[in-house]
Amino acid sequence: MNDWPEGWSDERDARHGRGSAGAQPEGARVMRHVRPGAVPPQQRQGYDDAVGQAPASAPGYASDYNTGQVYGIPRGAGQGGGPGGPGGHGPGVPPMPSHGPGARPAPNWGRRIKIGSITLATVLLVTTVGTYFWADGRMRREVDLSKVIERPAEGDCTTYLIVGSDSREGLTSEDKKRLHTGSADGKRTDSMMILAACGSGNTMISLPRDSDVEIPTFVGSESGKTFKGTGRRVKLNAAYAEDGPELLVRTVEHNTGLRIDHYAEIGFAGFANIVDALGGVELNIEKGFKDKRSGADFQAGKQTLDGEQALAFVRTRYAFAESDLARTKNQQKFLAALANQAATPGTVLNPFKLYPTLGAGLDTLIVDKDMSLFDLAEMFFAMKSVNGGDGKSMNMPISGSRGGNLVWDKARVKQLVQQIQNDEKVTVTSDR
Repeated sequence: MNDWPEGWSDERDARHGRGSAGAQPEGARVMRHVRPGAVPPQQRQGYDDAVGQAPASAPGYASDYNTGQVYGIPRGAGQGGGPGGPGGHGPGVPPMPSHGPGARPAPNWGRRIKIGSITLATVLLVTTVGTYFWADGRMRREVDLSKVIERPAEGDCTTYLIVGSDSREGLTSEDKKRLHTGSADGKRTDSMMILAACGSGNTMISLPRDSDVEIPTFVGSESGKTFKGTGRRVKLNAAYAEDGPELLVRTVEHNTGLRIDHYAEIGFAGFANIVDALGGVELNIEKGFKDKRSGADFQAGKQTLDGEQALAFVRTRYAFAESDLARTKNQQKFLAALANQAATPGTVLNPFKLYPTLGAGLDTLIVDKDMSLFDLAEMFFAMKSVNGGDGKSMNMPISGSRGGNLVWDKARVKQLVQQIQNDEKVTVTSDR
């Protein structure tokens, strides 16, 4: 039964198709909104432009049909097609790369490497400059060598007077007990050596603290008063105790004839802290020894010394028959090993080692007013070369003793000084 109103089914089937309503397949539907003449000719141009169709006069297009453009995007755009077909692109739409839709261009590695190199160089430069000014600002320039009078002529080498003092500055009561330093007030020289940085080779010369020397005329570092020399002879470390670094430099220059260019002094605390900041210093001890006074207790062989052990090693004197002469040799050996380890890329390029090491040293290192950070670096690298076999280490030549004091061999000392002043290879030895 047909429930549709009379005449509806036939008309509906004819116009829209109803599946099985007709024996033959339905034909193409007639869509009124695209029929020819649906839009008046006088309005056609505006209509075409509005919907993005090609003008009626465009070749290859029927004036009555939509071109396939939507919102002004041409057919084939982004599909590798040409205008109106494959391989083209429309106005304002860039062509896509030939290797596929949405693919990115290959990275320009040359440009990336160049930018990365410039960035890295800039960071390193800024870090280096910042570190330099940070370290330079922390240097304690407290010794005024301009107060030293009657100085020898300058030589061809750069000379440093390196002093290890027994200053307890910065040490707590527990530290003093642990490091076996005692609790004496003030400070005295515990070790002294001359380092000559020369083009012909670097030389490290230990000055025994018991060396017999003459105190010359000098100007008081604090009072400014002139004290005339009387020929008074004392142990070398007494000069430091009497008027500090300036008189020590004056006494060394007077008794050797060698001009001292720079002065560097470090106390117990700074020495131990530097060693610990480096993670210890490796040293080969040829013969084991013990000393209750310094706390030394070493077995023979290669080992890594921490700050406490290092301080005991360089301070021990009573365990040796040669006493102070044996101690100065150990001091040279250890300082050269310390400099060798401190001046390695593993320390210099590692901020976790570099900054603690610099901080530990600069907190207690006392230098002269003209000492720059470059001078300090030169001193360490010169010490390192001595340890590496490119230099020489020795004691000041000794000819005998006087009243328990060690007397220098004047002839050999004079020859040694001349070789340093003239930047000649040092051939003098400390052996008699």
